[in-house]
Amino acid sequence: MKLICLRILPYIAAVLLVAAALFSAYHHGMTVKGNEWQAKWDKRDADDAQAKATNEAIERTKEQAYQQSINKAVQDGQRIIDQATADADAARASAYSLRGAADNLAARLAASEASGHSCTAAASKAVARAAMVLADVLKRIDQRAGDLAEVADQARARGVTCEHAYDGLAK
Repeated sequence: MKLICLRILPYIAAVLLVAAALFSAYHHGMTVKGNEWQAKWDKRDADDAQAKATNEAIERTKEQAYQQSINKAVQDGQRIIDQATADADAARASAYSLRGAADNLAARLAASEASGHSCTAAASKAVARAAMVLADVLKRIDQRAGDLAEVADQARARGVTCEHAYDGLAK
């Protein structure tokens, strides 16, 4: 039996040596292939990171352009609103002098009518009162028109600002 074992032993060793060589070749192939795939994945990840950075830079540039467009629209709108406010102040000052002139006219009319003939005193009082009422109505109309014009000018300026901001974003 020893003799048979001694004769088989070289065959067993040869089979084990062949099996070890095959396993070593298999393991080496798997390692090489794994390294190739890992290199491909690393390259893909690097390309993805580069594409992401490029895309973020492009999007930041677009966002900054949008923000600059909106800032310009807001500045233009604020300029329009400031101009409308200045115009309203000028109109208010003009209206104030107009109201003063209407009050003076009504007072002069009332004074001239009151100093007339005694038989027409009642008629003079009625005319003076009518002139004063008319002057008051004109003052109120002028004041309300000025207020409405100011609101309308500011609403228009805000609408133009919004439109410019939208146009800047739509491009």
